[in-house]
Amino acid sequence: MSRIAVGPREGRVVATPSTPAPEATRILIIEDNADVREVLRIQLSLEGHKVQVAEDGEAGVAQATTWAPDVVLVDIGLPGLDGYGVAREIRAKTDGATPLLIALTGYGQAADRVRAVEAGYDAHVTKPVTLQHLAELIARGRHAPEAGEEAEPGV
Repeated sequence: MSRIAVGPREGRVVATPSTPAPEATRILIIEDNADVREVLRIQLSLEGHKVQVAEDGEAGVAQATTWAPDVVLVDIGLPGLDGYGVAREIRAKTDGATPLLIALTGYGQAADRVRAVEAGYDAHVTKPVTLQHLAELIARGRHAPEAGEEAEPGV
């Protein structure tokens, strides 16, 4: 089962999980594995979300700053600019209206979760993760627990 570490949220207001969003969530997936990227894109699109993808950190940061997604799913182990750098750059370049940043990674040790939160992630999810767990995180959105607090999916 995936463990989720949750980081800080600032000034964010969204619908509660039981209240459907009035419009599709804009989701950016930054993932270097083409198969994982495409499966996530298709599944999230089928859920009604507006989805864009990037295959590396630099392209992902550029898309995040021009497209203004609501949620960004980021693989930590990206070539070049890794996921930690991606989070720091997105936080630095998106004044005020920052997206929900979710680290989606194979790095699942306690130190990895702490490092992700320190880099600016709102949540750290260890792969493999089900679409249901991602949907719950996206739905909870800005109602995440306090910084550093861990929560099981669905809680």
